[in-house]
Amino acid sequence: MKSLKKVRRIQIITVTFVALAVSTALIGYAMRDGINFFRSPSQIIAEPPPETEVFRIGGLVVQGSIIRDAGETIRFEVTDGAAAVPVTYTGILPDLFAENEGMVGQGRFVNGTFEAIEILARHDETYMPREVVEALKATGHFVDPETGAHAY
Repeated sequence: MKSLKKVRRIQIITVTFVALAVSTALIGYAMRDGINFFRSPSQIIAEPPPETEVFRIGGLVVQGSIIRDAGETIRFEVTDGAAAVPVTYTGILPDLFAENEGMVGQGRFVNGTFEAIEILARHDETYMPREVVEALKATGHFVDPETGAHAY
């Protein structure tokens, strides 16, 4: 009788372990496309990511860099103060997208240009994404929108 209890206990432990491993694998598989890493322009220039990797870039839109091509294609540069990366985007930009304003884009870095599939802009006059603020502070180019003071 004791050996039957041991066998049953081992079976339950084995089934539990297999179920845990399968559920962990399924969660990882489901999240593989949903995880996007943030990179600043300086990081992209220093270590260009593979063309197949989807990630987010953030910074300030360079003054005078917005060029509207035929149709809905827009070209501009984004900077963190230390480096600038050219960006192309086809679509309608958010209303608050402007030069010298913070933005975050999602897409791929192909042939030296970030090809955005989504562009996010601030939602009011004072908001800036945390990642963009941190990247600008790291290069010493962050200006507090409320006080106008530089944060180094």
